Amino acid sequence: MTKPITRPEAGTADPFLWLEDRTSKQSLDWVHSQNEITVGELQGDPSYQASFQTALDLMTAEDNIAVGAAIAGHVYNFWQDKTNALGLWRRTTVASYKTEKPVWETIIDFDQLAAKEGIKWVFSGASRLYPDFSRCLLSMSPDGGDASEMREFDIQTRSFIEGGFHAPASKSGFSWLDKDTVIVSAAFEEADKTESGYPRVIKLWKRGTKLEDATPIFEAKTEDLAAGAGVEFDGEKRHVFLARALDFFTSHSFLHLPSGENRRVPLPDDATDTSLFKDQLLFGVRSPWTAPDGTVCQPDGLYSLDFAHWIETGSFGAIETLLAPAYRVSIAGIARTQDRLFISLMDNVRGKVVVCERRDGAWSKKPVALPENGTVGISHAEHFGSSVSFSFTDFLTPSSIIWSDDDGETLETVKSQPARFDASPLISEQFEARSKDGTMIPYFVVRRRDQKGPVPTLLYGYGGFEVPLLPGYAGVRGRLWLEKGNAYVQACIRGGGEFGPAWHQAALKGNRQNGFDDFAAVAEDVVRRGIATARSLGIQGGSNGGLLTGVSLTQHPELFGAVIIEVPLLDMLRYTELPPGASWMAEYGDPSKPEDVKWLSAYSPYQHVRADAAYPPVLLTTSTADDRVHPGHARKMAARLQETGHARTLFFEETEGGHGGRGDRRPQAAQTAMKYIFLQRALSAGA
Repeated sequence: MTKPITRPEAGTADPFLWLEDRTSKQSLDWVHSQNEITVGELQGDPSYQASFQTALDLMTAEDNIAVGAAIAGHVYNFWQDKTNALGLWRRTTVASYKTEKPVWETIIDFDQLAAKEGIKWVFSGASRLYPDFSRCLLSMSPDGGDASEMREFDIQTRSFIEGGFHAPASKSGFSWLDKDTVIVSAAFEEADKTESGYPRVIKLWKRGTKLEDATPIFEAKTEDLAAGAGVEFDGEKRHVFLARALDFFTSHSFLHLPSGENRRVPLPDDATDTSLFKDQLLFGVRSPWTAPDGTVCQPDGLYSLDFAHWIETGSFGAIETLLAPAYRVSIAGIARTQDRLFISLMDNVRGKVVVCERRDGAWSKKPVALPENGTVGISHAEHFGSSVSFSFTDFLTPSSIIWSDDDGETLETVKSQPARFDASPLISEQFEARSKDGTMIPYFVVRRRDQKGPVPTLLYGYGGFEVPLLPGYAGVRGRLWLEKGNAYVQACIRGGGEFGPAWHQAALKGNRQNGFDDFAAVAEDVVRRGIATARSLGIQGGSNGGLLTGVSLTQHPELFGAVIIEVPLLDMLRYTELPPGASWMAEYGDPSKPEDVKWLSAYSPYQHVRADAAYPPVLLTTSTADDRVHPGHARKMAARLQETGHARTLFFEETEGGHGGRGDRRPQAAQTAMKYIFLQRALSAGA
């Protein structure tokens, strides 16, 4: 058991605070020396080159599925392969997309653009102008981080608009109001930003004027998470919505009226799954809410109200129940075509989709005839048309795209990824583990059907921000891990979104330990079933999942034979000091408050490293360009582990790619190969 600690007193020195300086010479010298050791250790392994090549081949294979969205007769796709390292933004006709070999038109070649401008631009998306969608506000990151530069671009001429809208790299947001007006969610100057570093002020920017002269129309508070804006079309009706995000899970929504008034939409602060369809405003709630008409809205349900009536009268009418809550069924997403609404659901971590219509003032709904017992998602829904596509996969079934041109009535599988590994000897199973407080925690196991005894096993988890972990096909994992006779386990711990808001809230703030206990319970259950031994069981997690594996290392080192901690949060007593850490206080708590410090200090991994603990081998990874989770967390944890005598600690920091490792696939393939080599070497002896 670890000993509880208190928040360090003012003036208490953190010996590795200097590693929080992202780009200082001292910090980067330390990073380069650590990278040299890790690269020598893992890339020096005889199996590395073949593993790297396999990973790169699969990540850049020409027969990977080109996932795209249809707009005005074209399917748009972003594509990377060995020739196009930074990628192509391209399009093809819908008819061509459905063929085995579509004929693609390149809109932007980012490798050519990088060569011309000397910057490795990473595509971050584009906002297209209604109704012909040929003009767009193109966002590009100079280093793969979240901050992006915006430039106006003409898709027809495939060129940037000279003298058009252009904004420097920032975390700002841009959307069209009309062809001569852009709605800017501004985060340029410090006065524009919230404490979390996100947009605070919404402005209207007129063509031909300077960005700094844009007219403010809305402001959030400095302590809020962010302000956001966007245009929503409902048929021919155009609505401008503004939002003041109080934190990750609560917000106030406003309708910007032609008069200039910003009218608050009086939904509860924790409303979720909002969408506008056929004059109906749809919404869900994270906690029970009694509507003005007396309707009690419950989490995991979906409700609707007459939005046109509210605009006219300022009051809600009757609330209708579109989808009633059901046990272990949660809403995964909502999308709409011009005439139909699609609701993606998770039923005990298995997917399905319901299609809804609104006729004569009433709702009707029916299931979409999609494959069962896998992960089903809505790939795209054409807002101004009738095309919709769905994805289907599970751990052993390659991904496929199922397309419909008639609102889900007629379905056709138009894309199927080839098998990347031999799944015939494998089986996918779902089990449950009993957590410390008695809650049953589902988890999946993928292993050989004829497994006779413990094998090297990788346990993956996340458990935060209401994000679910769902079954999915991964060719690299199949080739570099499962084909070697190893097993893979995926845990659906509390804190995630597998079973809706209540599952998330059960590990929120002061209840965070529940999620850590869930993960430990799954690990113990895997060992009890004989799938692995503690020494042959490795764990991996990134971002919030990196916090999970960091806590697992310091609380239960005896349960694991190897630990991978990716782009993590680890110093939970200083996380709000490292931008944009303040944005996560609704998830973790506020370390400036004594009552919150009590639970944060009880588990914060950085403060719980012990010299006398028997830690298994550890690999920590991060990115210099990560502007979402600061690299200082991983750096300091690695330094502290090494200083306290834990020599089997390796650290690797990529110099570009941001939090999600975007950009060139070669560094991603190299890091992936290193991680599997690290696991194989550490766990094989314990099987």
